[in-house]
Amino acid sequence: MVGWLLFAERHWPRRARTQPEPERTLRNATLGVISLVVVALVQRPLAQPLARHMAVRGKGLAQNIPAPPWLRDVAAFLALDYTMYLWHIATHRVAWLWRLHLVHHVDLDMDASTALRFHAVDMAISVPLRLLQIRVLGVGPRALAVWEGWFFASVLFHHSNLRLSFDDALAHVLTTPGMHDIHHRANFAAQDRNFSSGFSVWDWLHGTIALRAADASIGVPGRGDAASQGLWRALALPFEVGIVEAGIVEAGPNSP
Repeated sequence: MVGWLLFAERHWPRRARTQPEPERTLRNATLGVISLVVVALVQRPLAQPLARHMAVRGKGLAQNIPAPPWLRDVAAFLALDYTMYLWHIATHRVAWLWRLHLVHHVDLDMDASTALRFHAVDMAISVPLRLLQIRVLGVGPRALAVWEGWFFASVLFHHSNLRLSFDDALAHVLTTPGMHDIHHRANFAAQDRNFSSGFSVWDWLHGTIALRAADASIGVPGRGDAASQGLWRALALPFEVGIVEAGIVEAGPNSP
């Protein structure tokens, strides 16, 4: 899939690139590798054993559904997708979570490499969330493995710099590049829309969907300087004094 996206982005781009390459992509990839190491060392050794425990002991919401195992897996899969929608909203509305998520949003271009651009502390904080999801929702190992593969593929896809003629139609079911382009625009009203990471139904149900928005560049208002894009600056960004005081959080996304 990665190879196809790289090919498609080059031949059917949604936006012209504005940042020097390959420096930007290498920087995003480096941030991604650091984050994936955190997930591999911390989350994976804890999540799968917990998921097996939930399935064997029949604990959690999905495991208590009086239905065949495959249907319980479907319920757990959908519950994971929905709770990630809620978590994404939280990363925009809770000041200290936004500081971490900001590292992802300040990228001045958006393509599949942006899907890797997350701060390692952001990934570390998501580990307790994942364990809580597994415990409360009753996620078994099969549902967890399928969802993790689906989630990673979906995040790569909807961050891709890809223009699709059927984007609006597909957005009734899945999170698309067009939807997520709006979410990454340097406009807080636009960033307050399209929080789904997999199925787009959650945005439709909660009224946070937007298929059209005022045109704007990619990035975050007040963070458009290319000098802020360096690797070390990205790692230090959540700890900068004055991010909240500058209004990046308070003047940011509002409740729909």
